[in-house]
Amino acid sequence: MLDLWRRLPVPAQDLVGVLGAFARGERIPPSPRPRDRPVRLMIAPANYAGQGYRWARAVETNPDVAAMNMVYSSINPFGYPADDPVPGRIAAHSRRWQKAQFSALVERFTHMIIEAEMRPLGSAYGGDVLAQARALRDGGLRLAMLCHGSDIRLPSRHAAADPWSPFHDDEWVPVAALEEVVLGNLRVLEELGEPVFVSTPGLLPDVPGAHLLPVVIDPGRWAQQTPVLERARPVVVHAPSNPHVKGTAQIVPVLERMHEEGVIVYRSVSGVRHEDMPAVFGEADVVLDQFRLGDYGVAACEAMAAGRLVVSHVGDQAREAVLEETGEELPIVQATIGDLEHVLRDVLDRRAHYRTVAGAGPAFVRSVHDGSQSRRILEERFLFV
Repeated sequence: MLDLWRRLPVPAQDLVGVLGAFARGERIPPSPRPRDRPVRLMIAPANYAGQGYRWARAVETNPDVAAMNMVYSSINPFGYPADDPVPGRIAAHSRRWQKAQFSALVERFTHMIIEAEMRPLGSAYGGDVLAQARALRDGGLRLAMLCHGSDIRLPSRHAAADPWSPFHDDEWVPVAALEEVVLGNLRVLEELGEPVFVSTPGLLPDVPGAHLLPVVIDPGRWAQQTPVLERARPVVVHAPSNPHVKGTAQIVPVLERMHEEGVIVYRSVSGVRHEDMPAVFGEADVVLDQFRLGDYGVAACEAMAAGRLVVSHVGDQAREAVLEETGEELPIVQATIGDLEHVLRDVLDRRAHYRTVAGAGPAFVRSVHDGSQSRRILEERFLFV
């Protein structure tokens, strides 16, 4: 069937694709129309963890900026909010949508951030993101690029720098294939030559000269009043969205052994809706994030905002970058797969110290991840330069 599809001429593929989309109830959405402000920003098309939407909301608190985000619905399975959701089949096969989207972008917007080196115009221009970006720039848009993670984290560099890297073998992804994809994305950034932002500090070594654009959450939604580390057996929660990257298989034996010993209560969380996670964190003392990437992102921010003690592997480079970029120390307790048990036993022995670390989390998130820092960075390094 795939071979038959590939043998179809492109116009036939487009016709079949659009008819298939219509049969599923998908329609061509109206073109995006920002509010009438001097600066009008579009962020597209990834919206990973809802961040495109949140960056747009953060920057448009400036009364001179209007902002929207676009996402392909096919890569938004958790239904994160978006201003301009577009069915993936429509983007891939509707030439009418592609032309209307291009016209709307160059006529109604002044700036655009392209996320994760993904194509903001579907299959237009042969599906070449560099050609699409150049066409949008030629149409008058000021462009920047935004890297999210696996799109730009070079496996060879990461593996050489971190013994816990998931890129030492092919268990998670085919490393050689991903290396080629990332090298291609790096070439796109180099050839385009526009400002580049990264969403987490651990990505900065992969893109020299990039700016850190902190992820954004709503701190109030995660705030909790329940104290931490006062129970005889602290509740330790691990909620792996991606078990291999989080190092789940490697840390679970330690957690189960300590649970059986009666010194902690270990809870593995899966299948819980994102909107129910604040309650999960409210019942925890310690949240274990990830142990293989050496970085931190949205999940750790949510746990810090809840005032939980976050334990995770965040390398020196990422910590130093946070301090340099924000002036704030990252209140995440460092642990690796190799020393997690030692760290948890230290938490049990020095509870007062670790309560102080956990207590610093909400203020850190309000300072760095409530959107105000992200707005300032976008204003100073892209929108008003």
